[in-house]
Amino acid sequence: MIDARRLRTLRAVADHRTVTAAAAALYLTPSAVSQQLAALEQETGHHLLAREGRGVRLTAAGEILLGHADAVLAQLERAEADLAAYSAGVSGEVTVASFATGISLVLAPAIGALAAGAPGVRLKVLDAEGDASLPMVLDGRADLAVAVEYRGAPRADDARLTRVPLYAEPFEAVLPLGHPLADAEGPIAVADLAGEPWIGPYPGNPCHDVVLLACEHAGFQPRLVHSSDDFRAVVALASAGAGVALVPRSALLGVDLGRVAVRPVDSALATRRVFAAVRAGADGHPLIRPVLDALADAAPAADRR
Repeated sequence: MIDARRLRTLRAVADHRTVTAAAAALYLTPSAVSQQLAALEQETGHHLLAREGRGVRLTAAGEILLGHADAVLAQLERAEADLAAYSAGVSGEVTVASFATGISLVLAPAIGALAAGAPGVRLKVLDAEGDASLPMVLDGRADLAVAVEYRGAPRADDARLTRVPLYAEPFEAVLPLGHPLADAEGPIAVADLAGEPWIGPYPGNPCHDVVLLACEHAGFQPRLVHSSDDFRAVVALASAGAGVALVPRSALLGVDLGRVAVRPVDSALATRRVFAAVRAGADGHPLIRPVLDALADAAPAADRR
């Protein structure tokens, strides 16, 4: 009999590539993770891991088992959801990880809607960058993520997750007032900014990936001179003439734009796509379903803004 808890440990090791990192994600000690993996190898009769440099990789047998592990873990999530639905009254806490503007645009309105429509559902909100929330869900540190597409993200067809699209928002060019394109009519071409110094987020931030993709499609690599993950700082630098930037539209809400010009750009790739995600099988849970519905209801207003 294969212990499902050990399958979850195998998945964590496959995701994080080291026993130490997997242990941290699971809130276990490295020795406890190693013991669970050793027991799983005894249960299956196969070596599941092999050392690779400072980390580990799955053997062929480990990859086979991992494919079944995803299906088993998703089915267990469905079983828990069905049992919870069978129980009387819906009451409990849902932990949601979201980036800051996602909290402002859809999560905060969803909390208000839940207070009226599902008062037994309590949300615990964790502010997490767009590339951090999905690993938190997969590791069990959060029940639901409000996340964005980024390079290296789990694919849309990843069997471990169920996604609900929420909204898409364009990036807009932020230019110093004296810039030649500051008074341009209509969308400006990203290619026309090729020779400029750029201000943008650090690598690893999903917005950094969007900016690079839009610039690469326009035929150039941006010369990133100044880096900040705080869009207020990005706008302040642009207002001082330090460079140009592409910024998500919602990140400009409430920011002093008096000394910059904000212009739409002609690139469909300069778009942040936002979605909610839960572990596969958990979308029917009676605590999680109302949260997903409330987020979906809040999303059209986010699109309009």
